[in-house]
Amino acid sequence: MKVKAFIPAVLLLCFGVMLGIRSSCALQMGGDELRNYISWEDLRVVEDGRRERSYSIKENSNWLAPNANANANAANSSRVIVVDKNGGGDSVTVQGAVDMVPVSNSERVKIFILPGIYREKVIVPQSKPYISFIGNESYAGDTVISWSDKASDPDPDCVGQELGTYKTATVSIESDFFCATAITFENTIVAEAGEEGKQAVALRVIGDKAMFYRVRVLGSQDTLCDDAGSHYFYQSYIQGNIDFIFGNAKSLYEECEIHSTARRYGAIAAHHRNSESEDTGFSFVNCEINGTGKVYLGRAWGNYSRTVYSDCFIADIITPVGWSDWRDPQRQSKVLFGEYNCRGRGAERGGRVPWSKSFTSDEVKPFLGREFIYGDQWLRL
Repeated sequence: MKVKAFIPAVLLLCFGVMLGIRSSCALQMGGDELRNYISWEDLRVVEDGRRERSYSIKENSNWLAPNANANANAANSSRVIVVDKNGGGDSVTVQGAVDMVPVSNSERVKIFILPGIYREKVIVPQSKPYISFIGNESYAGDTVISWSDKASDPDPDCVGQELGTYKTATVSIESDFFCATAITFENTIVAEAGEEGKQAVALRVIGDKAMFYRVRVLGSQDTLCDDAGSHYFYQSYIQGNIDFIFGNAKSLYEECEIHSTARRYGAIAAHHRNSESEDTGFSFVNCEINGTGKVYLGRAWGNYSRTVYSDCFIADIITPVGWSDWRDPQRQSKVLFGEYNCRGRGAERGGRVPWSKSFTSDEVKPFLGREFIYGDQWLRL
């Protein structure tokens, strides 16, 4: 080959190699980006003709994304593990399905749970991210993970000690990028508000960036331990009698039904923010607050507890003062407890404690949307 012809050929070859490297890097970056968010596709299972045991959620479901059909292949590309307590799936237990997911998993795994009551404790460990729990939307109330530990029960791992509240959780989510839909999480312990040793958690969420869509979380005292991380609860149902949403997460509850089962007194939220520098809080937006008893909207479990209700319907179940400082008056000047544009008899602020806040439209903006939980970074809905 002549020198003059050789040089352009080498340059072309180098350019091709560089372009290939750049394309490979772009694909790798694209893959990372795809893995590091939660979309509607992560919450659905479509029919896969290659597996006789696969099940489908109807394409005409009103909760599917508009482009669901176009993305069916993408949904099918995720691994699906079927749980059937009657033996027709890949596992008869939910924990068995979780155990099938490889450690340090880097791809979405969908655990499709057929209707039934699964009497078991389930832990999704920190080492297994990108897991979905998916039930059939027509049977959300019949697809139940249920257990009945309470705080005063003996701890089998520590002789002579009690379980304590956190270890009572029926389901513990420790991993990141978890999502669930059409599942009921339940702790069957029945307790009066404040009954000693009867704290009983149905769901504990410790992992970061988790979404719960149309799930049910049922219990009495300390039902939902919204412990740490950023979480999104959308169109879900949560019930209990005292502190039944508690923890130090930064979570948005949007269009949820929050149901009190208190006979006399109780409390909905107990946020545990202990420092002004902690970027945590509970925001309830366009929720329905109903049920029985006379309950607090929130109690100051932490010195800087932060809880906000916006655009909510609040039935006549709220004690007129609205909020509790947890018998520590010093917290009154540090907490952020507030309401904005709520309606219903329980939203009347005439008797509220003076240290709670009535937000203006400008003040409440940071709490209203998914921006509150930095959803633009990890939600694609």
